[in-house]
Amino acid sequence: MKTEVQKALAILKQNGYFVDNLWSVQDVTDRYECTEKQAQDVLYTALTNEWTMEQIFYAIGDACDCENIELKEEEK
Repeated sequence: MKTEVQKALAILKQNGYFVDNLWSVQDVTDRYECTEKQAQDVLYTALTNEWTMEQIFYAIGDACDCENIELKEEEK
């Protein structure tokens, strides 16, 4: 029987979201002395900053290059 989390992940995946690499507050609290609220804030800051976003889009572009997937032309 699927857990509630597995069901939620399946729904997200069916709707086009990539769910194979998720972060948890435990990733922070296992390494740092902080509350769950602080860990949520840390994850938000780390995962939504400009550098992280640029690196993700760079990696997506690199993966598309490796798969010979063409970049769409920009609409004018």
